[in-house]
Amino acid sequence: AWGAGMLLEAEGGVRVSVADTELTLGALESVIALVVLVFLTWVAFKLVGLVVAFLKFLNGDETALTRYFARNRERKGYDALSEGMMAVASGDGRLALTKASKAERYLKRPDLTTLLTAQAAEMAGDRTKAEVAYKKLLQDDRTRFVGVRGIMRQKLLDGDTDTALKLAERAFALKPKHEETQDILLGLLAGQHDWSGARKTLSAKLKHGSLPRDVHRRRDAVLALGEARDIVDESASIEAREKAIAANKMSPDLVPAAVMASDSYVAEGKPKYATRVIRKAWEAAPHPDLAAAFARIVPDESAGKRILPFGVLTNMHRDHPETRLLQSELQIAAEDFPAARTALGDLVETDPTARTLTIMAAIERGSGADDAVVKGWLARALTARRDPQWVCEKCQTVHGVWSPICDNCDGFDTLAWKRPPEGSSSMLTGAEMLPLIVGQIESAASKDDVEDAETIDVVPEESDVGVDESEAEKPTANADAPPADYELEADDAEKKKDAT
Repeated sequence: AWGAGMLLEAEGGVRVSVADTELTLGALESVIALVVLVFLTWVAFKLVGLVVAFLKFLNGDETALTRYFARNRERKGYDALSEGMMAVASGDGRLALTKASKAERYLKRPDLTTLLTAQAAEMAGDRTKAEVAYKKLLQDDRTRFVGVRGIMRQKLLDGDTDTALKLAERAFALKPKHEETQDILLGLLAGQHDWSGARKTLSAKLKHGSLPRDVHRRRDAVLALGEARDIVDESASIEAREKAIAANKMSPDLVPAAVMASDSYVAEGKPKYATRVIRKAWEAAPHPDLAAAFARIVPDESAGKRILPFGVLTNMHRDHPETRLLQSELQIAAEDFPAARTALGDLVETDPTARTLTIMAAIERGSGADDAVVKGWLARALTARRDPQWVCEKCQTVHGVWSPICDNCDGFDTLAWKRPPEGSSSMLTGAEMLPLIVGQIESAASKDDVEDAETIDVVPEESDVGVDESEAEKPTANADAPPADYELEADDAEKKKDAT
């Protein structure tokens, strides 16, 4: 206000003359005209700049206008990418495919959008589109591993293990520390019995820290044992013995390795080493295959003389069910049926498995019980719980014999000695036959009766103890209780035994 007052009081001004036109401005008016002139000049420069930018935009050059549209496309692309990832996480494959296509159109980032497209196509069941997307990823060094891994998984689903193995080797070469790739390669090599390559992969897992040392030692023993089994099939016995002994040294508690190592020592005439191997494995966990291998150390030994040598095993884990069953079987073979009953203890009540009940039937048969009593125990054995077997912890498939690879799911080192799940079919194994160690029972009974006493977990076609097919297949009202006439027959049997 003070400046405006000073200008109003000031004398003179600015005179502008153009052609025949003359304009005289006072001091204040001159200042206002100057400000307007500066503003108009600024507007003129902006208009000229906008025209030039538009011409550049039409020419394809980068301008503020192009940057504005680029930012807008990028924002829409990342929004679509985010929504596609959320759709994959929620399991909506179709929506994920739509969002992936939109993100690819806006972003022009194949390293991001192609991967989303492949995952969405897999989820939607479009295997062809997924494979095409994975093949695109092979063209970029940053995404080559992802593409190889994706195609490898496709081949595994198709059952093309040969191609999957080659892709797994390539993926392993690209990223040797990738744990999933290590596991897949290890399983494929073991599945094709390439034990040498599998052991190298296992060593790589240990080297890169993806496998504990104790687990590596056991699995290396499993691979060595698998190699030994293949050598046995090829009849190269000396090399097989060396492999079996090496596998046992790496993992003494691995039952199949201990059994094969023991048999190898027996074949070499080293029974003391065989005894030591079985004893160490039995100390870790009693197992019927170990007892069978121990019996093969001195195969011609009489039933009565076997009991004392078997003390090496039976003196350990005295309360373990397997130890008590072994003692009972040895006493049955020696025809000391009261001692067999004592060794069996309360397993009939606390753990009434098929094997336990069958041993009890053999004890009753050897004690002179009537056929009805033996029939009662055998009938209970048919419907009793299954005994431990080799069960795959991955797919729960029951195997008759141990194998490094599951026959059903191709899982590596997944077989464990445990009770099969309820409802699974029982497979006839050496552990289910009675007697396990000593062969046939010698007694005053007839040969047919002996064969009945040895049967377990199967329904005989023509049973000599009086169980016909219809009765054997008919489940009892209470699987844990004997038939109604069992108690009377059992009492008579006890009286006869006492009189004897």
